[in-house]
Amino acid sequence: MSPSIIKNYSQLLSSELSKPQLVLRKIILNSLELAITSVMPKNLMEESLKVKNGKLIIQNSEFNLNYFKEINIIGGGKAVAHMAAYLEKLLSNIPKVQYNGIINIPNSLTIDDLGLTSAIQVNYASHPIPNEAGINGVLRMKELIKASSKKSLIIFLVSGGGSALLPLPRKNIQIKDLQIMNELLLESGASIHEINIVRKHLSDFKGGNLARLIFQTSQATLISLIISDVIGNNLDSIASGPSVPDSSTFEDVRNILNKYKLFKKIPSTINTLVQEGLINNTLETPKSRDKCFTNVHNFLIGSVESAVHTITNYLKDKGFIVNYFIDDMRGEAREFGEKVFDQFFVNSNEHQHIERYALIGTGELTVTIKGKGIGGRNQEMLLSFLDKTLKNQIIDHFCFMGANLDGIEGNSKAMGALVDNEVQNRALKFDFDMKTYLENNDSNSVFKKLGTEIITGPTGCNVNDVIILLHEKLSENGE
Repeated sequence: MSPSIIKNYSQLLSSELSKPQLVLRKIILNSLELAITSVMPKNLMEESLKVKNGKLIIQNSEFNLNYFKEINIIGGGKAVAHMAAYLEKLLSNIPKVQYNGIINIPNSLTIDDLGLTSAIQVNYASHPIPNEAGINGVLRMKELIKASSKKSLIIFLVSGGGSALLPLPRKNIQIKDLQIMNELLLESGASIHEINIVRKHLSDFKGGNLARLIFQTSQATLISLIISDVIGNNLDSIASGPSVPDSSTFEDVRNILNKYKLFKKIPSTINTLVQEGLINNTLETPKSRDKCFTNVHNFLIGSVESAVHTITNYLKDKGFIVNYFIDDMRGEAREFGEKVFDQFFVNSNEHQHIERYALIGTGELTVTIKGKGIGGRNQEMLLSFLDKTLKNQIIDHFCFMGANLDGIEGNSKAMGALVDNEVQNRALKFDFDMKTYLENNDSNSVFKKLGTEIITGPTGCNVNDVIILLHEKLSENGE
């Protein structure tokens, strides 16, 4: 295997590594490469969609394309450009099908090689903090929806990142208010689920409001193709669920703002909306029995489970006993790093008779930002893990990796990093003050110096994070 996605693959496989360490690093990097490929939007779309005899077949559902006068494509998220490119390729081969659309994507993405035509307008917007460009894109989507009819098919493409990329603030809320609110939430340590509950109630697009808008205007058929980046794949959390009934309430918003002591910090316009929403039910997001969902079809076409399946099969082929030990990683990254260390030692003691053992975990951790360093959630988790290994030397061969499959995490340029025996030894020589780096949220600076940050750039994928820990017991001769 010759990975092309991991840009610093060769550098990570230094000739200075011992043979056992080199083997483990190669296996873990190849696992990552395979995982990314398995959740590429194009591959997920290809598995879920096809056209046959004039019908659009999505999983087990069929839609007669001859019924619709037009197809309008809208959407937003980190993976949406790749999704749109595949969809356009599929539709362009169908005679008499007319389509157009507009999508919002992160301004950091390069899409020159995707083959999108002018039929689908690409609007660049900001992530993770929303901006005016994002609002302008959503307003253009809104105009497209209003121009639709009952015989229109609207295909909504959505993936993680859509919450920030699809902003449409409610009356009296300005973009600067949304920006302040998002920054406060991201720095508070709130989970992505909690953040999205707040976002839904500040929006005229999220939390089922897209479905409501279509029902109130054109009553067109709405198909949503969804790639999940949230724990548990709850559809109402992915991109804050524009096409999905919302189970949360303004009371939940109040509880979240109280929990993280944000009420005194939030803009007055948002405070006013929350207070009004608590007493005025017409401001609430649409719920499951709302008529606006009558002609809405939501399809989950991809999640991190595809990556886990691929990794598991690969590691088993390499002789590892594999344990998918957690599928809902959440909480403080630093604390989770310590938890994994403890789990590692439990397993390494309980499974001494097993030559090769692997742990896999998925989810999305959080970082309560206190410092001004450079890093991300996986790197902070790994730094915490490394700190514990320095205090409790690991003798057996191991390699531990954590990665955001999007390709970039936090304010760093890395998707994650890896820690192994070599990193442990090098860190001892550098004599890092780990407490200072952790307190300053400066994990990337450590892994950059150690040479084990993982660089891919934006991958176009958007599912949960993945961690892999490989353990190989020493042979009788100590190798």
